[in-house]
Amino acid sequence: MFELKPIQRRELRAKAHHLDPVVSIAGNGLTENVIKEIDAALKAHELIKIRVYGDDRDARVGYLQEICKQLDCAAVQSIGKLLVVFRPQPKALVVKEAPAKSGKAATPRTAARPTTKAPPRAKLRGVSERVRKTPLGSARPKKSAR
Repeated sequence: MFELKPIQRRELRAKAHHLDPVVSIAGNGLTENVIKEIDAALKAHELIKIRVYGDDRDARVGYLQEICKQLDCAAVQSIGKLLVVFRPQPKALVVKEAPAKSGKAATPRTAARPTTKAPPRAKLRGVSERVRKTPLGSARPKKSAR
Protein backbone atom coordinates (compact mmCIF):
# COMPACT_ATOMS: atom_id res chain seq x y z
CA MET A 1 0.00 0.00 0.00
CA PHE A 2 1.41 3.39 -0.94
CA GLU A 3 0.41 6.88 0.07
CA LEU A 4 -0.58 9.75 -2.18
CA LYS A 5 0.46 13.36 -1.77
CA PRO A 6 -2.40 15.80 -1.13
CA ILE A 7 -2.02 17.34 -4.59
CA GLN A 8 -2.20 13.91 -6.25
CA ARG A 9 -5.20 12.96 -4.12
CA ARG A 10 -7.04 16.17 -5.11
CA GLU A 11 -6.41 15.56 -8.83
CA LEU A 12 -7.55 11.95 -8.59
CA ARG A 13 -10.72 12.94 -6.71
CA ALA A 14 -11.52 15.38 -9.51
CA LYS A 15 -11.00 12.67 -12.15
CA ALA A 16 -13.07 10.15 -10.18
CA HIS A 17 -16.02 12.53 -9.83
CA HIS A 18 -17.44 11.56 -13.22
CA LEU A 19 -16.78 7.82 -12.90
CA ASP A 20 -19.43 5.21 -12.23
CA PRO A 21 -18.80 2.34 -9.79
CA VAL A 22 -17.37 -0.69 -11.58
CA VAL A 23 -17.38 -3.16 -8.67
CA SER A 24 -19.96 -3.73 -5.95
CA ILE A 25 -19.50 -5.28 -2.54
CA ALA A 26 -22.78 -6.74 -1.30
CA GLY A 27 -24.00 -9.02 1.47
CA ASN A 28 -21.19 -11.60 1.22
CA GLY A 29 -18.59 -8.94 1.91
CA LEU A 30 -15.09 -8.83 0.51
CA THR A 31 -14.66 -12.28 -1.06
CA GLU A 32 -11.83 -13.58 -3.24
CA ASN A 33 -13.92 -13.08 -6.38
CA VAL A 34 -14.56 -9.44 -5.48
CA ILE A 35 -10.83 -8.93 -4.90
CA LYS A 36 -10.10 -10.46 -8.33
CA GLU A 37 -12.65 -8.16 -10.00
CA ILE A 38 -11.17 -5.10 -8.28
CA ASP A 39 -7.69 -6.19 -9.37
CA ALA A 40 -8.84 -6.62 -12.99
CA ALA A 41 -10.56 -3.22 -12.94
CA LEU A 42 -7.44 -1.54 -11.53
CA LYS A 43 -5.31 -3.14 -14.25
CA ALA A 44 -7.66 -1.79 -16.89
CA HIS A 45 -8.47 1.66 -15.50
CA GLU A 46 -6.00 2.64 -12.71
CA LEU A 47 -8.70 4.68 -10.94
CA ILE A 48 -11.99 3.04 -9.98
CA LYS A 49 -15.04 3.51 -7.80
CA ILE A 50 -16.40 0.69 -5.66
CA ARG A 51 -19.95 0.68 -4.29
CA VAL A 52 -20.49 -0.95 -0.90
CA TYR A 53 -24.02 -2.08 -0.08
CA GLY A 54 -24.57 -2.03 3.65
CA ASP A 55 -25.03 0.54 6.37
CA ASP A 56 -22.06 -0.37 8.60
CA ARG A 57 -19.50 2.44 8.35
CA ASP A 58 -16.81 0.46 10.16
CA ALA A 59 -17.19 -2.39 7.66
CA ARG A 60 -16.71 0.05 4.74
CA VAL A 61 -13.54 1.44 6.32
CA GLY A 62 -12.31 -2.12 6.89
CA TYR A 63 -13.04 -3.06 3.27
CA LEU A 64 -11.07 -0.07 2.01
CA GLN A 65 -8.06 -0.89 4.19
CA GLU A 66 -8.16 -4.56 3.21
CA ILE A 67 -8.41 -3.75 -0.52
CA CYS A 68 -5.48 -1.36 -0.31
CA LYS A 69 -3.39 -3.85 1.63
CA GLN A 70 -4.07 -6.87 -0.61
CA LEU A 71 -3.87 -5.12 -3.98
CA ASP A 72 -1.14 -2.57 -3.20
CA CYS A 73 -3.28 0.42 -4.16
CA ALA A 74 -3.94 3.81 -2.59
CA ALA A 75 -7.18 4.98 -1.06
CA VAL A 76 -8.21 8.21 -2.76
CA GLN A 77 -11.58 8.86 -1.17
CA SER A 78 -14.32 7.26 0.88
CA ILE A 79 -17.57 9.17 0.68
CA GLY A 80 -20.81 7.58 1.75
CA LYS A 81 -21.05 4.11 0.27
CA LEU A 82 -18.49 4.80 -2.47
CA LEU A 83 -14.82 3.96 -2.25
CA VAL A 84 -12.29 5.35 -4.72
CA VAL A 85 -8.95 3.56 -5.15
CA PHE A 86 -5.97 4.16 -7.42
CA ARG A 87 -3.10 1.99 -8.57
CA PRO A 88 -0.80 3.04 -11.42
CA GLN A 89 -0.53 0.53 -14.25
CA PRO A 90 2.60 -1.60 -14.35
CA LYS A 91 5.29 -0.30 -16.69
CA ALA A 92 5.05 -3.45 -18.83
CA LEU A 93 1.49 -2.51 -19.86
CA VAL A 94 2.33 1.06 -20.83
CA VAL A 95 2.60 1.35 -24.62
CA LYS A 96 5.76 3.04 -25.82
CA GLU A 97 6.03 4.92 -29.09
CA ALA A 98 7.82 3.07 -31.87
CA PRO A 99 11.10 4.68 -32.92
CA ALA A 100 11.11 6.44 -36.29
CA LYS A 101 12.38 4.36 -39.22
CA SER A 102 15.73 5.36 -40.58
CA GLY A 103 15.97 6.54 -44.16
CA LYS A 104 12.83 8.52 -44.94
CA ALA A 105 11.89 11.48 -42.85
CA ALA A 106 8.51 11.06 -41.23
CA THR A 107 6.05 13.67 -42.44
CA PRO A 108 2.46 13.85 -41.34
CA ARG A 109 -0.13 13.22 -44.05
CA THR A 110 -2.06 16.34 -43.24
CA ALA A 111 0.95 18.55 -43.95
CA ALA A 112 0.74 17.82 -47.70
CA ARG A 113 -2.90 18.90 -47.95
CA PRO A 114 -3.59 22.59 -48.32
CA THR A 115 -6.11 23.97 -45.92
CA THR A 116 -9.25 25.29 -47.59
CA LYS A 117 -10.86 26.51 -44.44
CA ALA A 118 -11.26 30.26 -44.14
CA PRO A 119 -9.78 31.87 -41.06
CA PRO A 120 -12.33 32.34 -38.28
CA ARG A 121 -13.99 35.73 -37.97
CA ALA A 122 -14.90 37.39 -34.75
CA LYS A 123 -18.46 36.53 -33.84
CA LEU A 124 -20.84 39.08 -32.41
CA ARG A 125 -23.63 37.84 -30.23
CA GLY A 126 -27.16 38.70 -31.23
CA VAL A 127 -26.19 40.35 -34.53
CA SER A 128 -27.17 38.69 -37.78
CA GLU A 129 -24.78 38.11 -40.66
CA ARG A 130 -26.46 40.73 -42.90
CA VAL A 131 -26.25 43.47 -40.29
CA ARG A 132 -22.58 42.77 -39.62
CA LYS A 133 -21.70 43.34 -43.26
CA THR A 134 -23.40 46.74 -43.47
CA PRO A 135 -21.47 50.01 -43.19
CA LEU A 136 -20.99 51.33 -39.70
CA GLY A 137 -23.48 54.22 -40.02
CA SER A 138 -26.58 52.19 -40.93
CA ALA A 139 -28.36 49.57 -38.91
CA ARG A 140 -30.28 48.16 -41.89
CA PRO A 141 -28.87 46.45 -44.95
CA LYS A 142 -29.10 48.49 -48.16
CA LYS A 143 -31.78 47.58 -50.66
CA SER A 144 -30.50 46.50 -54.01
CA ALA A 145 -31.93 48.23 -57.07
CA ARG A 146 -33.02 45.74 -59.65
